[in-house]
Amino acid sequence: MSMILYWEYSLPAGDSTVRCPYCKEDRDKVIDSRSSDGGRVIRRRRECLACQRRFTTYERIGENVKLNVIKKDGTRVPYDRYKVISGLQKACYKRAISAERIQEIADKIEEDIFRSFDKEVASGYIGERAMRHLRRIDKVAYIRFASVYREFTDADALLDEVSQAFSESDNPEQPGLFL
Repeated sequence: MSMILYWEYSLPAGDSTVRCPYCKEDRDKVIDSRSSDGGRVIRRRRECLACQRRFTTYERIGENVKLNVIKKDGTRVPYDRYKVISGLQKACYKRAISAERIQEIADKIEEDIFRSFDKEVASGYIGERAMRHLRRIDKVAYIRFASVYREFTDADALLDEVSQAFSESDNPEQPGLFL
């Protein structure tokens, strides 16, 4: 079994030591490094020199330009990837969607955001991107996310959304809600 770690950090120049998640030693060697997401993420496969177990780290390179999110009430807050992941995790609770898949969705949402916006993005754009990606992979997770995000005021609006989601077949492998 392999462990995957996700974090943002900066190490002093030339320092690539990371604490092993298994034995907590800080002696490791990098086996493989690859960049992704336009060079903003570095995936490193590591091996602990103490226990010889392998693990993967994903390092995000910090950006000087900070992106702000314009919330529904007009306030501005710094963009936080972990808020997106948290919302996706809540929608995917007890669904057959892996943590890696949730990370992939968050990566795709970020790609959409950074491709289209420089300084500010509306929270509505982020929510719509999340719903679009969830709708393709799991209708139940999509409905959960939409029910919180769209703040349905009555049951009829929710039922309309459910019937529309299940009438459009984006994923033929997705099982139906009702048999």
